[in-house]
Amino acid sequence: MEADLWYLEYDAGFRGYQRVAGIDEAGRGPLAGPVICAAVVLPVDFKAPGLTDSKKTSPMKRDHFFDLIYHRAVAVGIGIIDPIFIDRHNILKAALLSMAFAVANLKPSPDYLLIDGPYGIPSDLPQNAVVGGDSKSISIAAASIVAKVTRDRLMTAYHQEYPRYNFAQHKGYPTRFHKEALRIHGCCPIHRKTFKGVTPLPHDGAEIA
Repeated sequence: MEADLWYLEYDAGFRGYQRVAGIDEAGRGPLAGPVICAAVVLPVDFKAPGLTDSKKTSPMKRDHFFDLIYHRAVAVGIGIIDPIFIDRHNILKAALLSMAFAVANLKPSPDYLLIDGPYGIPSDLPQNAVVGGDSKSISIAAASIVAKVTRDRLMTAYHQEYPRYNFAQHKGYPTRFHKEALRIHGCCPIHRKTFKGVTPLPHDGAEIA
């Protein structure tokens, strides 16, 4: 299975590309917090048995792979787009821009991009958009892990600032508890106010701790 996950990277290598970046995001669906993208360039001898889409991986394994990827990767780049941009534009534009930022933050720069999903990103680099890419490419799978763990840790930190919403537990996704907290307390500054189910603050935008 792991050999199959290298097919797209090997194909790019056969065509002369040397630094292939896998790109994936986390946080399109939540009602709160940023959308975060990771871009990862792996060495050709990278091995991580069991690495796959972050959504199919337990939190403990995600943390293990996260540390391994950062230790072994040629480069890792992160792109973060906040809820204000998401509300002013839309989540798709925000996600694609976060991908472009992640690529821009790769050092050394890649020469080819493998992107999870059906859309390309704003970049002059040659790229391949791969639907279900986090289950088809080792680099995209690695980016999926990095994006997910990075965002989860950020949302856990936000829990300290806004404990009423219990972001540490649901990471901003629309769970029953989260929707009930929104009903009772209204939204806080990191909520996406244009998303269905997010209630405006009851008092002229003042923060509710």
